[in-house]
Amino acid sequence: MKKIFIAIISMMFIFNSSVKADEGMWLLPLIQQLNIEKMQQMGCELSAEEIYSVNNTSLKDAIVIFGRGCTGEVISDKGLVLTNHHCGYGAIQQHSTPTNDYLKDGFWAMSMNEEIATPGLSVTFLVKIEDVTEKVNAVFTDDMTETARQDSASIMGKRISSEATEGTNYKGRVQNFFGGNKYYLLVYETFTDIRMVGAPPSSIGKFGADTDNWMWPRHTGDFSLFRIYADKDNNAADYSPDNVPYKPKHHLPVSIKGIEKNDFAMTLGYPGGTDRYMTSMEIEESINITNTNRIYIRGIRQELLLEDMLEDDVIRIKYASKYSGSANYWKNSIGMNKALKRLKIVDKKKKEETLFTDWVNASSDRKAKYGEALPLIKKYNDVSGDLVHSRQYISESLLRGTELMYFASGMSKYEKVFNSDDEEKIKETVKGIKAKARKFYKNYNAPTDQKVAKAMFKIFAQNVDKKYQPAVFTTIETKYKNNYSKFIDNVYEKSMFTDSVKLWAFLENPSTKKLAKDPAYIAANSIYSKYKAIGGELKPMYADLDKGHRLYIAGILEKNEGKAMYPDANFTMRLSYGSVLDYYPMDAVHYDYITTLKGVMEKEDADNWEFVVPAKLKELYKTKDYGQYALANGEMPVAFLSTNDITGGNSGSPVINGKGELIGTAFDGNWEAMSGDIVFEKELQRCINVDVRYTLFIIEKFAGAKRLIDEMTIVK
Repeated sequence: MKKIFIAIISMMFIFNSSVKADEGMWLLPLIQQLNIEKMQQMGCELSAEEIYSVNNTSLKDAIVIFGRGCTGEVISDKGLVLTNHHCGYGAIQQHSTPTNDYLKDGFWAMSMNEEIATPGLSVTFLVKIEDVTEKVNAVFTDDMTETARQDSASIMGKRISSEATEGTNYKGRVQNFFGGNKYYLLVYETFTDIRMVGAPPSSIGKFGADTDNWMWPRHTGDFSLFRIYADKDNNAADYSPDNVPYKPKHHLPVSIKGIEKNDFAMTLGYPGGTDRYMTSMEIEESINITNTNRIYIRGIRQELLLEDMLEDDVIRIKYASKYSGSANYWKNSIGMNKALKRLKIVDKKKKEETLFTDWVNASSDRKAKYGEALPLIKKYNDVSGDLVHSRQYISESLLRGTELMYFASGMSKYEKVFNSDDEEKIKETVKGIKAKARKFYKNYNAPTDQKVAKAMFKIFAQNVDKKYQPAVFTTIETKYKNNYSKFIDNVYEKSMFTDSVKLWAFLENPSTKKLAKDPAYIAANSIYSKYKAIGGELKPMYADLDKGHRLYIAGILEKNEGKAMYPDANFTMRLSYGSVLDYYPMDAVHYDYITTLKGVMEKEDADNWEFVVPAKLKELYKTKDYGQYALANGEMPVAFLSTNDITGGNSGSPVINGKGELIGTAFDGNWEAMSGDIVFEKELQRCINVDVRYTLFIIEKFAGAKRLIDEMTIVK
């Protein structure tokens, strides 16, 4: 009790001294202890139990993992889910054809019968979070290596998860927090019958595209709608025409009362990953290697993809989701490098490390526990650079960057099957390969990939030391005289993997001998072998890094005992709280906290695909036909800023007011604070959100899908 009291007093001092953005991605079971008092001071009218409860319905029961990397929220008692347009982008692209181009024209189901089943898409609810640190720590011994420690934690975690979910349809996993100093069990329920309900055209949902990405002021209607279906008993079930809309434990009321500066705002969602405990040494590696490589390689590849996408609608649809995902992280890396340098984050981290070292050295006990923390990280950093650089280049340019190589590399695991006499096993394997191949070829254009491959192989050879190059590059040098175009043309002409007809012919009578002669397979095997070999060299180095981090974070926790501390994001549900707020990005520049439809019209450029405005939206603007969603001055709100702490994975997270009502959907961070995954900048960091009034306006007035509004709980 004494420690809890000290923590609360300490937090009150910290919080009261903070007048800007509110840092923290907090674990829900701890908000009663760590956060609720401050939240209520800021305007939250809910109790901690109303936000997170295991035994009663709470806000967390309306929040889902959407797909594999986003957040969504249930906004009706019929299982209607709201998320970002860019989160639903893959599903929208999946259903699009040149005839029914939902990416370009949007999609709206005017009845439940028109809602489209989306195979492969799922949503997942959190059932509970439980601290299991003591159980996991019990398997550790003092003489364990870091690798053995991690392996033991994994085995124990699986046992805990299995025992917790036995006899249920739930799935559990134990994850480490604070660098392996804490462990929590998370139990989930997943629904797989998810149907597409509505999406605005990309000219609304992706307005501004790459140019406006991560920027403010923003005018993007970044939202889409899906619905969860369940069996007649409301249980998760695979798709069936007999399934019915899911009845959620809780759904978020939708407020159209509006927002004002300094209003309380919180998010619940699944931030993918932060590195707030990263050291200066690792930041320098990110700036000089990881981000720099990604910016260069993806920039070249994306330019080539976009050329073909703009020339052919079929190719545009095939590559829309791939391009969008690549470009998002590419621009993130550009902004992160700029912000890290401009804000002098490395220098700030070095000062923190000096203070940490002084604190450690002041006590013999602390030197024994934490003395090797930073030296271990330095040991890794001193020797890892060339290996990290080379492995990333293989991944970005040859495996991820060249689709044929990635697909062909996955065939190596079938060699033994093809060599066996087990006809039933071969038949089952061929069936699985065909299923994967259908998905691959649906969104593949060989001539585009061939053009990209020529550039990727060339830049790889130019930027990676020969000792780290796959053996296939020796072949290119000796047999093809470093003529990468000639080599790639030969591979794409002769490989069975460039189209389904040739692959299907091979699968009629598959054999390892035939497979081993395929030029794409030979190249891919060479590439993947080198990738694994470099990974093998890095493995013991990663063990040093992991141990150094674990000890460093343990030391930081002890050094800050009594203060409220939160772990790095790891795609587990977190709460962030803050306020609606404007900001000053630089001298003499002020950004307001809200944008309006007027800004969309000001940005319109009919000759630039990123800034095309639909005719109907222009007509609604002209007539000011905004219904009940307009501001008091008659303008139509589009987006707003809040001080919530977010990162990738939070896309689609609900922005919730003090009464537990939905006021917006988080979809981006701001350019000036792109260092936010590493250091939270209180003066600059902002969360960019779609105003829910704009979402409802587009649904009702632009799409004419008022039936969806009617099933929501609208708060006026």
